[in-house]
Amino acid sequence: MRKIAVLYSGNSHQHRTFYEPKYKAYLHKIVYLPELSSTTLDDVDVLIVPSQLHQRQVSKNLDIIMGVVNRGGTIVALGAQSQNWFPGHNWEFRPTNFWWWLEKDAKSGLILRQPEHDLFRYINLLDATWHYHGVFFPPVGAETLIEVDGDGAIMYIDKVSTPGTLIMTTLDPEYHYGSYFMPATERFLTGFLPWLAEGSI
Repeated sequence: MRKIAVLYSGNSHQHRTFYEPKYKAYLHKIVYLPELSSTTLDDVDVLIVPSQLHQRQVSKNLDIIMGVVNRGGTIVALGAQSQNWFPGHNWEFRPTNFWWWLEKDAKSGLILRQPEHDLFRYINLLDATWHYHGVFFPPVGAETLIEVDGDGAIMYIDKVSTPGTLIMTTLDPEYHYGSYFMPATERFLTGFLPWLAEGSI
């Protein structure tokens, strides 16, 4: 089992998600972001950087965060990535359609790029379907797992930009689960965290 740490800002939605027993069971360490500079990450294999963190706190501690991938570990970045914290993601904003599923003949526009990937033994496309806030245009050599048909990626794995692995997704499951809405996000986390711990990244 990989040892997983997650950054925590003290937000209520993060607290509900990361301290939920079925998810906390997969977390080796919950790191309070203002205390990151005095906390070691040398004992973790995977660091989750959730959405809606305090941006200045992340920027201030970016060397510590990037130390995980620079020594060959894995960083999972959740949510919109308007800041250039992680290399190569080429983020572009897209207007968010929160109510697409109410439209006639509703389609999310999302497709699996690699349905045979190990991740999809743990989750399916519906588990990763609610809405998105933008897209990535990953670097050459990265594996796109989920994309917007005819547009960019919303989840990909990058093993080319750093000595380690970047798992980038525009999805923000910890926000929605912790805010008590979007049922798909519970299914996503219930599969995604075990995959991080057990799967072949």
